[in-house]
Amino acid sequence: MRLSKKTALLFFVFLSTFWLQAQEITSPDKNLSLKFELKEGGIPSYQLSYKQKPVIKPSTLGLELKNNASFMDGFTITNTAQTSVDENWNPVLGEEKTIRNHYNELVVTLAQAKNNNRFIRLRFRLFNDGLGFRYEFPKQNDLNYFVIKEERTEFQLAGNHKIFWIPGDYDTNEYAYTTSKISEIPSLMKKATIEINAQQPIKELSVQTPSMMKSDDGLYINIHEAGLINYPAMYLEVDAKTNKMVSHLAPDAVGNKGYMQTDAQTPWRTIVVSDKATDILASKLILNLNDPTSYKDVSWIKPVKYIGIWWEYFVAGRSTWAFGKENNVKMTDDFTKLTPNGKHGATTERAKEYIDFASKNGFDAILIEGWNIGWEDWIGNWKEDVFDYVTAYPDFDVKAVHAYADSKGVKIIMHHETSGSATNYERRLDRAFQFMNDNGYDAVKTGYVGQIIPRGEHHDGQWMVNHYINVAKRAADYKIMVNSHEAVRPTGLHRTFPNWIAQESARGTEFESMGGLAPDHTTILPFTRLMGGPMDYTPGIFQTDLSYYGTGSSQRVNTTLVKQLAYYVTMYSPLQMAADIPGNYERFPDAFQFIKDVAVDWDNSYILEAEPGDYITIARKAKGKNEWFIGGITDENARTANISFDYLPAGKSFIATIYADAKEADWKQNPQKYTVTKVVVNSKSKLKQYLAPGGGAAISIKEGTASDLKGLKKL
Repeated sequence: MRLSKKTALLFFVFLSTFWLQAQEITSPDKNLSLKFELKEGGIPSYQLSYKQKPVIKPSTLGLELKNNASFMDGFTITNTAQTSVDENWNPVLGEEKTIRNHYNELVVTLAQAKNNNRFIRLRFRLFNDGLGFRYEFPKQNDLNYFVIKEERTEFQLAGNHKIFWIPGDYDTNEYAYTTSKISEIPSLMKKATIEINAQQPIKELSVQTPSMMKSDDGLYINIHEAGLINYPAMYLEVDAKTNKMVSHLAPDAVGNKGYMQTDAQTPWRTIVVSDKATDILASKLILNLNDPTSYKDVSWIKPVKYIGIWWEYFVAGRSTWAFGKENNVKMTDDFTKLTPNGKHGATTERAKEYIDFASKNGFDAILIEGWNIGWEDWIGNWKEDVFDYVTAYPDFDVKAVHAYADSKGVKIIMHHETSGSATNYERRLDRAFQFMNDNGYDAVKTGYVGQIIPRGEHHDGQWMVNHYINVAKRAADYKIMVNSHEAVRPTGLHRTFPNWIAQESARGTEFESMGGLAPDHTTILPFTRLMGGPMDYTPGIFQTDLSYYGTGSSQRVNTTLVKQLAYYVTMYSPLQMAADIPGNYERFPDAFQFIKDVAVDWDNSYILEAEPGDYITIARKAKGKNEWFIGGITDENARTANISFDYLPAGKSFIATIYADAKEADWKQNPQKYTVTKVVVNSKSKLKQYLAPGGGAAISIKEGTASDLKGLKKL
């Protein structure tokens, strides 16, 4: 068919208009495809597919503003741009020495003619492992300051997926996980919303991110966010009938969601997707979406393996954080006149005992909780001036403990519990950090137990998000590393602020003494909480039956002893605690050897097998050493882990020390039954390793001389 000039021109205009209204990009490996378009009424919409399977069906994008026209509709596309990036970068600490950042990008500029051509940008980055996108608000005449009423980013899922979820809550991430279909969430929400300190469940049916799902056709889908800065955390409202999720932001004390000033942007909304569960755990998409650090010197940021005066507060019945019997104290009180309760844990003598143990066994540091005044009435009173962070109890000599630790080559980790009083902490922050510098502390564990002050603010709101970042940045000025507990869940900011080396922000080991954790809990966490960053899970509990302490408790840690060893590999963190009481390690010296040996910073990680809620097996190479460590865990079911060694250098033999559940081991009945064997392995070796119910396996692999290898069985 031959077109006239006029027809050809009209055809070209039609194609150009369509091209402007609909854009499509693919991932570098072509498996993922993103389509963006404007629907009728100028409503932005996107969809995502993986190997031609729908991941996100057409879903709308936009934000509602307070006292201002919304960014929901009336848009036209005024510009589009596509670029590709393929680069490598090296994290300060991490699971990999080098990370590849490879994506195709689409940037769409949208203008609203009805609002004086006010415009925004949508930036999409499509990686081989998923999608990241965000809203950007450039400086312009008609957009300077604005208040967000709500963000309305949709995730229209393609089916009634299996989902691993915890309830949406503005103040806590410490719920136990529920596994169900999306359609079952409404009927299970009441049971899932267990009582937790300082909780604020969201009225609308919602779940937390990272949200991990599996479709009936075998896709693994993870929704979260990256680069959470100057913005509230995102939750997902759930329409259980249509399988649609919509963003929901944490409010501030007066109900607003976010205060913005251009030039500005939202965090990235992330969708990690694959047909292999192992790819989800291997994904570095969230890290890649965060900005590189601006720190000039990072030499002082180092991995840490530590013990602490901590677990005994929960289980032994002999120790307390508080020094006095009184329950009404002020910072101005004379604490030498309090009535000692006789159970204070953080004494000079106890600290020296822990220092001796750390020095003897090669630990870098000890954490001492309860050293500072104020613990008598620290919780439940919504009290502002609760701690001063520089004054020790009468039975704790800061200078003497520092000198003793220094003589033994051991660092002390500072503890700054805020009881939720962020205003008090910020007022005292510089004095607290200077005190740390003066007394040899280069790392701090912060805590935010309780309702937040400023009163009415939430742990996950914009004000507190900025507070956590301010603490990390201010700590960097003093060359201090930060491990935050009860803070907003991480979003990869340890790339930007590498001294923020770990967080808790989930249900960790302490809950094993308060009702227990289900055996499948730690087979879910790496697919959820740990997607955003390392977790200070505090593993290493050897005495799992807590009735051992004679306190009347029938509570137990719901794992075998060997599963606790495996956590040092499966639960990534450059900050790892041997959390049990030292005497319990002395009872099991052969098993304790793995904790002493295991690395906490890595050159390479290999996800050998995984299924969320069921099992995980991971191998890692120690940073700068020819040493490898393997951890495998299972849920309540016994299982055989399939372990390969093909990442070992070819043509060489190594000594593998295998820490395994004994045949009769079981997390309920025989948690401390284990075996330790040594074998010779090489890159062609294969191992089928039994894991007991609630159990695991841990393996250390090291080079050996010919005499070391002699007499050992070859695997």
